[in-house]
Amino acid sequence: MKIRTIIAANCAALAILMAGPMYVHDAEAQTITKNFQAAIPNIPGKSLIALEVDYAPNAASAPHTHASSAFIYAYVVSGAIEKVNDGEMRIYRAGESWSEPPGVAHSISRNASTTEPAKLLAVFVLDTNDKALTTPIK
Repeated sequence: MKIRTIIAANCAALAILMAGPMYVHDAEAQTITKNFQAAIPNIPGKSLIALEVDYAPNAASAPHTHASSAFIYAYVVSGAIEKVNDGEMRIYRAGESWSEPPGVAHSISRNASTTEPAKLLAVFVLDTNDKALTTPIK
């Protein structure tokens, strides 16, 4: 895969993000908005999905894993996100980003602040036929 393709896909996802949400799923403490979804034309069987996750102060996602084929790029748009992947804890602040290989477990993914909201952009590259982006850890 060429770096230009990845950059173009991320730019497209950010352009959609700026244009406004297409889909909103309400939860008690977080809102997930699908900003972009498309098949990747030069990689048969792969798609790109961009999600915006808005965390209320002190809000957290339930422990989960992502689709087994999903490579993820995450960017903190505002606030700070605390996350634990496979035992490693780190706080990412606005402007910081990370990537995740397929199969990473999130035992903790939450807003690091008890008073300010936080926003995360998550970009998934995954098998087009994967149905669930997240699966709860029991």
